[in-house]
This record gives sequence, structure tokens and C-alpha cells, in this order.
Amino acid sequence: MESQAGGSVFSHVPQVPEVPLYAMQAAYGKDSSPQKLNLGIGVYRTEDGRPVLLDVVSRAEQLLVNDLSSFKDYLPITGMPDFNRLSAALVLGADSPAIKENRVTTAQCLSGSGSIRIGADFLAKHYGQHHIVYMSQQTYGNHPNFFSAAGIAIKTYRYYDPGTRGLDFQGMLEDLRSSPTGAIVLLQACAQNPTGVDPTMSQWKQIRQLIRSKGLLPFFDCAYQGFVSGNLEEDAQSIRLFVADGGECLIAQSYSKNMGLYGERVGALSIVCKTAEVACNVESQLKLVIRPMYSNPPIHGAAIVAAILKDRDMYNEWSIEVKAMADRLMSMRQHLFNALRDKGTPGDWSYIIRQVGMFTFSGLSPEQVAFITKEYHIYLPSDGRINMAGLGPKTVPHLADAIHAAVTTAV
Repeated sequence: MESQAGGSVFSHVPQVPEVPLYAMQAAYGKDSSPQKLNLGIGVYRTEDGRPVLLDVVSRAEQLLVNDLSSFKDYLPITGMPDFNRLSAALVLGADSPAIKENRVTTAQCLSGSGSIRIGADFLAKHYGQHHIVYMSQQTYGNHPNFFSAAGIAIKTYRYYDPGTRGLDFQGMLEDLRSSPTGAIVLLQACAQNPTGVDPTMSQWKQIRQLIRSKGLLPFFDCAYQGFVSGNLEEDAQSIRLFVADGGECLIAQSYSKNMGLYGERVGALSIVCKTAEVACNVESQLKLVIRPMYSNPPIHGAAIVAAILKDRDMYNEWSIEVKAMADRLMSMRQHLFNALRDKGTPGDWSYIIRQVGMFTFSGLSPEQVAFITKEYHIYLPSDGRINMAGLGPKTVPHLADAIHAAVTTAV
């Protein structure tokens, strides 16, 4: 009810600061400098800063426009069946025993973020073990929000080693080894955000062995499939290790990056279970999580993905475009490393070409980042994470100049 004085019933609600990444995005939009450069939010961009629209996506959309049999009716609660089936096959492999044995249930969700949130809510309601999730100390900024909103306690395991700019593998194993039996472990399948540091396949095997021996539950975030090796199959191998042993796991997929479908918010949550009966029961409960949240997912993005995945020619075309994007990311890494080396910038910058995927964890301090933004109009998060997909051959020198100035003159 409105107060007697006519004031707002929400007058007690305090204003909170804007999410830093989106505040940075807004500041970039207001910057009138012709040299401004957006290396913040993880969007694969052309050199002029525009998000890339894949040719195969345009082709699929045109087919959908011309398809007179298409409809705009509500989807089932768990989404488009073709999309779900094809998404599971993409990440687990078409010949996956888990799929053949009907031990996988998949729900179309609102991109990777929505997939993780649905998974977190499901676990909060139905996971009978510890309601604790372990995530890497450096992780996607929204990861803690998904689980804390579901009432799951958050702990961290060591992951990034600032000294080597690589993986603190022994620290990771030690922390997971000391975690309570039954804890949830959040893992990024490849192209770890924000560090660009991934375990080797040999290390993944040791991680899997430890997780299984401790009775931990792995929950994979797979947002960048194809962006490391350029090969969609190869980039899913970490997940497939955990499925091949017959154990259970959760997998959140996103098509934002590898299909450029950012605004379509299209993704999937797959839960691999021990038996087909358990999978059927899990699916019934997933519906009860989704129903009061958004009832059922949107059609358009899922229809694009399904059209591409089920057509051999379009799938091959997409694979080629993903490889081109991954190759460009590797090329930009080499360009930036070369530019800093040629300038004689103090420090060992070889980690830039050792890290993988969309992001490089530069090691720049918040003060150095602020200097770069003020003096060079280059926008990146305060932790120094650089979106390599925002660079091109013409803009690498500008970034190299900024980094050089930051480490040699900035406080």
C-alpha cells in the first residue's frame, strides 16, 4: 500500500552499483574517441567492433523464414526435442553409450547462464548430498550468483597460478581432495573464463579419477566448444572422459559464442544419469523447476541450432567457420605477443600464446587497467582479462602501446 504521505512503498529500496562489466560497456558506448576499443564482454567481434554473424546462421534463418510448415506455438517445457537430442550428441558424441542407453535427459534453457541456474535449482531441491559447490578461484563472474541464488554454499579450489600464468594443478588437486564427499564441482570444459588456462588431457584424467574416487559430482560449463582447437569433437573430450566411466554429471551448453547467437539466449542442460529410469525421473523434476520460472523456452534460436546440427552440409559449414574463429584467436595471440616482444615491453609475455580460447588473463593490475582506459580508451575488466576476439591486426598495435605504457609508466 502507498504510504499516508504519498511516498513510494519502495522508498526503502537502496540503489546498488551497476554490474561492473555492464558499467564498463556503458562507458564504452559513451566514449567518442575514434580509437576506443572494447575488449570487455565476451563477444566474438569483427575488427570494427561488430558482433560476427556467421554465414551458416544467416543461411539457416533464411530457410526458417521460407519454411511454410514452421509455427510459433508453445514448445514443451523442456524445449524443442530435436534441439535437445542434437545438443546432447554434439557434446557427448553421436555414439555415446549414455545416449544410446537413454541415460541422458536434456532440457533447452536460456543460454549457458540459464542452463546452469536450472541445474543449480534442481540440485538444491533433489541432490541428497552436500549442498556445497566448489568452483575455481578465478571463474566467470556470474557463476557464484547462480548457485547462491539456489541456496547452495560456495567454496573455491585453487586454479590459476599468477606466478606462471598457468594452472596450479597440484593446488587444484589438493583442494578437491580435501573437499567433503558428495560436494558439487563446477568445471569449465575448455577455454576457461577468465584465465584462458585449461588442464591438459593427462591432467583431466587425474581430475576425473580424483572426483570419482571422492564421490564428487561434476557440473560442466561448456560455453566455448570449438574455440580452443577449432575442432568441436576435440574440445568436448574433457566431458566425454567423465561420461565414459558410467558416472553421473551435469553439462550446461551455450551457443552464444560458437554460433554467435548471443541475443537468442539458446543453450541446453544435460544430466547424465546411472540408468534410463533415473533419467526419466530427473526429467520430470526438471519440468517442475522450469515451469514456475519461464514455463517454456523460445523457439527461434533453438530452431537455428537444430537446422544447422541436423543438416550435414550446414554442420560442415559451421565447423569450418568455428575453425576460422579459433584460428583468428590464435593469430591475435601471436600478433599481440610479437608486438610486445618487439617493443621490448618488460616481462615475460609468452603466456599470451600459451593460454587458449577467447580470453587472456593479462596480469595487469586494476590501476594499470584504469590507466589504459583513461589514456588509450581501451575498455577491459579491472582484473585485466582481455577479450582476444575484440582484436584485429589494425588494433593490436594500439593495445600493445597501451600495455607497454601501463607497465613502464603507470603507477
